[in-house]
Amino acid sequence: MNTRNKGNIAENEAVQYLKSKKFKIIKRNFYTKFGEIDIIAFKNGVFHFIEVKSGKNFEPIYNITSSKLNRIIKSAYVYLKKNNINSAFCVDAVIVKDDIEFIENITF
Repeated sequence: MNTRNKGNIAENEAVQYLKSKKFKIIKRNFYTKFGEIDIIAFKNGVFHFIEVKSGKNFEPIYNITSSKLNRIIKSAYVYLKKNNINSAFCVDAVIVKDDIEFIENITF
């Protein structure tokens, strides 16, 4: 199975997890010149720009670098401006391994 297929499977699992936690899924795979946002979700008046990482033999969270986080934030601003949204937002991660871990408001 190639990396893209594994990513799609992890994203699908992340979406189901988020829905079970009462997030409204707004968009998947939002692309800008800065990069991609895997999932855009909304809950309790806050937009969540979510990076999905998966892996079996390592800690996937370490693949979210400061430069990756900066690209996600720039892409989030593009989304908000493009859709004329003035709302609170945060950048989160969903880690898909043997179980699913939600890490809210990641920073460096």
